[in-house]
Amino acid sequence: MKIPKRLQPLADDGLIDEVLYQLMSGKEATVYAVQCGTEVRCAKVYKEAMKRSFKKAAQYQEGRKVRNTRRARAMEKGSKFGRKQQEDAWQNTEVDALFKLAKAGVRVPEPYGCYEGVLLMELVTDDNGEVAPRLNDVSMSAEQAIEDHALVMVYVMRMLCVGLIHGDLSEFNVLVDDYGPVIIDLPQVVDAAANNNAFSMLQRDVRNMSEYYGQFAPELTKTYYAEEMWTLFQSGKLTPETELTGYFEFDQSETNVDTVLEEIKAAFEEEQARIERMSDANSDDE
Repeated sequence: MKIPKRLQPLADDGLIDEVLYQLMSGKEATVYAVQCGTEVRCAKVYKEAMKRSFKKAAQYQEGRKVRNTRRARAMEKGSKFGRKQQEDAWQNTEVDALFKLAKAGVRVPEPYGCYEGVLLMELVTDDNGEVAPRLNDVSMSAEQAIEDHALVMVYVMRMLCVGLIHGDLSEFNVLVDDYGPVIIDLPQVVDAAANNNAFSMLQRDVRNMSEYYGQFAPELTKTYYAEEMWTLFQSGKLTPETELTGYFEFDQSETNVDTVLEEIKAAFEEEQARIERMSDANSDDE
């Protein structure tokens, strides 16, 4: 296919040889399969801020550190330079997260670098070389669901151990190859220690996974991995070797009406977000 404008600089520099086809177009990026020498890789072209439809981006970016004070001031003021720096930071966040998580033992696509707003990374495929399906397109036995859910919980725990929360984890952001689930789409990754919304986002990530796998193994919807992980994380006892149980004993000493209302609101917002993700997924397939 014709090389898209945003990919032309990479072709000019010899980073890619040919654009094979478009894989998908989502709320934050368009993804292409590209030929790089003898390998087929994935090129994720980030959409400009004005064209992205990722909601409440500020909630995800809260707590992210910017080492350069000039850049930090410019980003706060919203100047042209500041907006450019903010855009670069949004794009580089995913690259940094991919390297960090791969080192932590989380299965993610192998990153090769970010160039001119384009992330080059591994194209996840099955043993036949076909693009790995998203989790929402996969059916499985109860036994397989329990096994894969446990593995995803380990990945979520390892992310938390290095201070990160996915923030948008769902069946639409997990690929499944012949070796199991692979976590994708991380530009909105959350700083667990510095973001005030971290725990609620962790709960949502875990709930999304438990509800999806729970379609095949209903007992998974009765687990409380997020609460278990967060309690251990806050007390400094969470390690990559922690054996999770999914069990958590809630404090029944008092009922907090505000907390209950917040949970109802969160559940409503998550249902709306799920409908939106399904709509995005359907539009990708058209």
